Amino acid sequence: MTRMDDLAELLKTLCPMFLLVDQNGHILRVGPTLQKLRPDCVMEGQSFLDIFEMVRPRTVTTIPALMAMAGANLHLRFHDEPRTALKGLVAPLPGGEGAVINLSFGISILDAVRDYALTSADFSGTDLAIELLYLVEAKSAAMDASRSLNLRLQGAMLAAEEQAYTDTLTGVKNRRAMDSLLGQMIASNAPFAVMHIDLDYFKSVNDRLGHAAGDFVLQQAARIMIEETRDDDTVARIGGDEFVVIFQGLSNTDRLSAIADRLIERLNQPMRFQDKDCRISASIGTALSTHFDSPRAEDVLQASDLALYQAKREGRSCHRLYSTLLKAQS
Repeated sequence: MTRMDDLAELLKTLCPMFLLVDQNGHILRVGPTLQKLRPDCVMEGQSFLDIFEMVRPRTVTTIPALMAMAGANLHLRFHDEPRTALKGLVAPLPGGEGAVINLSFGISILDAVRDYALTSADFSGTDLAIELLYLVEAKSAAMDASRSLNLRLQGAMLAAEEQAYTDTLTGVKNRRAMDSLLGQMIASNAPFAVMHIDLDYFKSVNDRLGHAAGDFVLQQAARIMIEETRDDDTVARIGGDEFVVIFQGLSNTDRLSAIADRLIERLNQPMRFQDKDCRISASIGTALSTHFDSPRAEDVLQASDLALYQAKREGRSCHRLYSTLLKAQS
């Protein structure tokens, strides 16, 4: 047996919902419980992202991005029906040979047991799911209904809370989330920067190619902003074609200008939609909380807005700092 075969045999016992993938994301081995969920699907040899759809984080759309999420919580589901919700964890193998991806059901375990007729034999002996299954079997029908309802209510509450702070079109945060975060930053007295981004010529894309093209451009623009900022930064869509990025603990204007320049460069590239080019650019204004002796959220936002409109007055597709405006006025 090869080393991969030995590893797969071990994983069958420890985590029967595992996937063993190579460095290119092709599936080499599949855990017995996971295969039971799709008995007619030959997973081995297929690409991981051809079988599973990433739900969070939305930025994981390639195998390199997946491999880079080692140790982070992943939320995913099957592409086909039933689209069972799953949680996952990526553990890279030594030497870059690939990775082990371990999956679990999370709070959807009761639905999974029902949908796939799973038993205790389908889980690791140390999995807490075993204990839950015994409890489910021991409860009365009334208690089963009560627990199931509570789980669904909890999931609905979490989903509702997440939705309340998320822009449904782009998947980034919305104005409500931005206001909440700025309030937290002000209360903590931590330094931060606000970058206000306006997509130039977006209206012409909508007028010329339709709202579907406009939606596509907004989604691509949001993706670019996420890719060009740090994990600790927050991207929010606050209007039709307006975005704000909040940089926590970042007040270095050279670094902020470099980020803005990368955003402008990437957003200037044509976006292909249904064999047609969508062309936009970006005007950007940035303000720092450190510009103010006693910063307020509305003051920093207004300052970034003033810097943005200075960029627009100077020809668009450029970045201006509020500090530059202050020097010009002094």
